[in-house]
Amino acid sequence: MKSIIKRYKVVAVLISLLWALPSNAQYKFDKPLYGAAYYSEYTPTDRLDKDVEMMKESGVSVVRIGESSWGIFESSEGNFQFEWMDRIVNKFEKAGIKVIFGTPTYSIPAWMAKAYPEVLSVKVEGEKSYYGIRQNMDFYNAKYRFFCERIIRKLMERYAKNPNVIGFQLDNELIARGVNNKDYFEGYKAYVKDKFKGDLKLLNKEWGLNYWGMNINTWDEFYERDGVTNPSYKLEWERWNRKALADFLNWQADIVKEYKRKDQFMTHCFMPRFYDIDHVESFRQMDYPAINVYNKVQDKQDGRYIAYAGDYMRTVAKGNYLITETNANGIGWDLKSYYPPYDGQLRQNLYSHLASGANMVEYWHWATLHYGQETYWSGLLGHDQEPNRVYNEFAKSSKELNKIGDKLVNLKKQNKAALLFSHDSYYGIGFMPFSNDDHYEFIKKLYQSLYDQNIEADVIPCDLMSDFSQYKLLIIPPLYVATDALLQKIDAFVKDGGEVVMLFKSGYCNEYNAVRAMKAPGPLRKACGFYYQEYSTIDKLDFKDNEFGVTKAAANSWFEFLVPETAKVLATVNHPFFGKWATVTENAYGKGNLVYIGTVPSDELLYKIVKKSAQRAGVLPLNGQYTFPVILREGTNDKGKKIHYLFNYSAEPKQVAYPYGKAKSLLDGRSINKNDNLEIPAWGVVITEE
Repeated sequence: MKSIIKRYKVVAVLISLLWALPSNAQYKFDKPLYGAAYYSEYTPTDRLDKDVEMMKESGVSVVRIGESSWGIFESSEGNFQFEWMDRIVNKFEKAGIKVIFGTPTYSIPAWMAKAYPEVLSVKVEGEKSYYGIRQNMDFYNAKYRFFCERIIRKLMERYAKNPNVIGFQLDNELIARGVNNKDYFEGYKAYVKDKFKGDLKLLNKEWGLNYWGMNINTWDEFYERDGVTNPSYKLEWERWNRKALADFLNWQADIVKEYKRKDQFMTHCFMPRFYDIDHVESFRQMDYPAINVYNKVQDKQDGRYIAYAGDYMRTVAKGNYLITETNANGIGWDLKSYYPPYDGQLRQNLYSHLASGANMVEYWHWATLHYGQETYWSGLLGHDQEPNRVYNEFAKSSKELNKIGDKLVNLKKQNKAALLFSHDSYYGIGFMPFSNDDHYEFIKKLYQSLYDQNIEADVIPCDLMSDFSQYKLLIIPPLYVATDALLQKIDAFVKDGGEVVMLFKSGYCNEYNAVRAMKAPGPLRKACGFYYQEYSTIDKLDFKDNEFGVTKAAANSWFEFLVPETAKVLATVNHPFFGKWATVTENAYGKGNLVYIGTVPSDELLYKIVKKSAQRAGVLPLNGQYTFPVILREGTNDKGKKIHYLFNYSAEPKQVAYPYGKAKSLLDGRSINKNDNLEIPAWGVVITEE
């Protein structure tokens, strides 16, 4: 009998080990997942069974859970309770609803703040964080990390083996949020010391610390961030923030990897504040990045923010991505700007995400809260927790996805235009602003000029990624801070036949945020075909007659005194002084062309400049036949078939002559031929497969 028991124990151990071994398969999406974040622990009464049943009826295929509940998992130090979550996970498993489990590290328990106040963050100039809100910790703190690792391991030990848990979300919406604790500063000092290989003479030279006699003679003298005015120091601090955040996410990933199966993915839900974090390094060990996109609705619904976020995350991932949060209904921490979507807009936004390459769309959240800071950040269900207009539209979309989702998932895109995104230039211009608009405003203006003309473009974090070989057109916001190497790649891109549209202040500072000691635009001078030595703040100025037909208030805020060398002058301002210099130039350089705009252009002017360059590059779809509010997106599905999305972002139906080859309309099954007349309903979409 003892030998039988012994053999049984050995077999049980082997089975356990085999179960724990990772499978050879990676998680694959055969259809887009569609669901919501779910928090049974937030509901005023226990309605788990009813919620699960309503989810099944409406077609929810995935939920995200757990990322906000550390204080319930560990109500006092070392006192863990998981049975309540076991019940939730088991209910979803029985219902066939997939689960993404979040590590709960972004909201610390009350006992931790009370017993270990050093884990709370101290910000620049001594501002303290208090308990009572999330993301109030020093994520660099060793004590905080100790408790993080313990709770992550406990959760992974319990849930990683569950076959219904398909992935793990690491933390939530991570950014530095002004952390400036003593240990964080010491980490920064060590980072700078390592970067400069301990050479203080080099540091003083590159950062210009002799100014105001602030040179550092020993590393003990390296001063804290609080009172710093030096732009080089401040830029490196922002780089440190991004590095420290990426290190924290990779530290969590290392722990999760010890437990997860190969068919489970890791993700993090980034926010579209792309300048706050190094997505490339943060994503290094993840399978799919995720992003939380809250877009405008009602009469302001245009799909632009959805497309922009997707075009960035898809580039970082070199593939598909996830939407872990988006608005189901009205949102906000108060009711000052509460806008529910119009009929059809929830469905339209779902397909807008898929058209950019998303493989999952989840709403925040399932049911609207009855208390707390986000009482009016509404979910699919309202405060009455009953089926409603939004819930019914979700259910309709779920049924559609169930029928055609296999044709829409894993969409691949090969864009020939790119918009450059520079973390360093965002901060460099922000430290020395020339107007009330920040760098992001110019990115939005440029992206709009592409989007409204249906020019699909990747958004590239160019100070992290700078391979432009697959593109024909580059759109460049003010590239104020850049290495010589990056500028040389842009030079080579034009010389080899590329088209570039570039905005003012590009090439002005080196990678240390120090001004180059040469005529602007520095290393870009040959490619641009001009130089300048002066600049001025301006009010709005009109243009003289020009080929774009735009004269009224075409120049604004900033003006560079461009002196053409090989460049052709495309526009000048109508002014007795400023009119002596070029304002918009075009330079034929090698096999390509570079158009430079030495002012803040009007939207109309920018639109027309981009159109001209896109036509010359051969990337203007259908020669500009359709523009906003008719938006066209396309890609290739797993079966090698071309998928076309035709959106109408307006309240009136739009008639279009179908511009592509013979296809099938996926939403209604009809055949469509080239030039067939199509009506796209108000806030509607037509999806075709060639």
